[in-house]
Amino acid sequence: MSELNGGQLAARQLKAAGVDTIFGVVAGPTIEVMAGAVEEGLTVIGCRHEENAGFMASAWGYVKRKPGVLVTGSGPGTTNAVTPLHVATESAMPLVVLGGSAPGMHRGLGAFQEADQVAFARPGCKWAQQVDSTERVPELLHLALGKSVAGRPGGVYLDFPAQVVGRKIDPEKAPLRGQPEIAAPQADPAAVERVADLLAEAQRPLIIVGKGAAWADARGPLQALVDRGIPYVCSPMARGTLPDDHPNFVNAARSAALKGADAILMVGGRFNWVFQFGGSARYAPDVRIAQIDVSAEEMYSAANLEIGLVADAAAATRQIGQALEGRELASRGGEWLDQLRQARDKNEASLLAAMESESVPLDPHRVVAEVRSVLPRDASIAVDGETTMGIARQMLPSYTIRGRLNAGTTGCMGVGVPYAIGAKLARPEAPSVAVVGDYAFGAAAMAIETAARNGIPVVFVVVNNQGIAGHMIQDGMFPADSPRVASLSGAHYEKMAEMVDGHAERVERPGEVGPAVERALASGKVALVHAVADPKATRMSGGV
Repeated sequence: MSELNGGQLAARQLKAAGVDTIFGVVAGPTIEVMAGAVEEGLTVIGCRHEENAGFMASAWGYVKRKPGVLVTGSGPGTTNAVTPLHVATESAMPLVVLGGSAPGMHRGLGAFQEADQVAFARPGCKWAQQVDSTERVPELLHLALGKSVAGRPGGVYLDFPAQVVGRKIDPEKAPLRGQPEIAAPQADPAAVERVADLLAEAQRPLIIVGKGAAWADARGPLQALVDRGIPYVCSPMARGTLPDDHPNFVNAARSAALKGADAILMVGGRFNWVFQFGGSARYAPDVRIAQIDVSAEEMYSAANLEIGLVADAAAATRQIGQALEGRELASRGGEWLDQLRQARDKNEASLLAAMESESVPLDPHRVVAEVRSVLPRDASIAVDGETTMGIARQMLPSYTIRGRLNAGTTGCMGVGVPYAIGAKLARPEAPSVAVVGDYAFGAAAMAIETAARNGIPVVFVVVNNQGIAGHMIQDGMFPADSPRVASLSGAHYEKMAEMVDGHAERVERPGEVGPAVERALASGKVALVHAVADPKATRMSGGV
């Protein structure tokens, strides 16, 4: 058998692990990895910047429930991947960065693009390691891929020195590793009974659905549980784990739900800033809290947790449902669910005037409302920005599990465009639409060329309010007559799609957005709908 270099061995191990798509920027010394991947029949998405490539890979991995893989060159190529590693780890998305590095024999002598890349990567990821020999490429890559999806998903870094990548060996000296079958961890039966008792005895129970429930494919057992008459709210990226039109979904009355609940079950989510840390005045002082998480350390937070189940979110939710079989919930037939539904409907109605606004420039609520009216139910949705993301959180529904992507735990701006591209590659049968503010779009705008070049027909809706929160920050926090710092110009963003022979439209009047998005979806091309919005418009407080 012909000898293979380290890059070819890496590509073969990726294929053996079921990874059929990788992302990266062509650069030494990992060109052999990308070339080997092409040889093995993998889809290789060559990008223009490692940060965008890393976000694409994270989204692909999260939607597919597989490791997303980013290949980077040495030095700045790998340091550009530190932000995606950090975001993936904090947002529980699986990302493996294969970073090329300077050859060992030149370390310390000022080698080209020399950097301590493992040290750069380690604080932002679950595990970081350097490959010490070509023979160990499959073994260490097998470990890296596994660690990215084991337990809570996250970022992993594997360093490939040039001499390891370029060296050729007999492939029999570097055997490929197979994929183990790993059973989902189950919850302790006695603890399950206690959680079942907590829900059964509560007068005002509430379920919080986190992204871990989406990762665990927990739709079925969650549906059975909430169908017993329990209201629920979702973290932003958990939306769609159950369809947003479920009658017990009360995100639009989230504040009332958190404050009024006497018992809360957190399923695969965290009591961090997203849910006010679980210990603030946003919760009832006597609330009883139970939590399901695959990570035991998550049971220690600011929340006054009564009992935690260290288990897979789907498995533990199913066990709780089984423990409740034949039992009547104390809350059933009470006013709790009806009260939250009424609060939800009232809050949603408070947005109606903005949604139907005939103002020019466009009210961003009207823009999102028109997108919502034409968006296919199975669409993957990425939202990004400040005002735009906040409005989309209120108004844009999700119906597909792991079909909602946004700034996540870190609040990282610039993820919307690459996330939508990664999601489209992961679910090519469904439309992928990014609804992003102009500032957020600009952070990753050249990724539109990557999408066009690779035939990835994503639709980008750019809500142009000329900056971060429109002019609210510029006018409200900077001295009068300041140069533009927080506000932007009214650039013609649709020209970005024209540049790559995509479908491009600029819309300025109410009633134009929905038809433009429909045409964009039907075009079969990369498409950009530029909606010119009011720079002074702000997000209304209804629906939270």
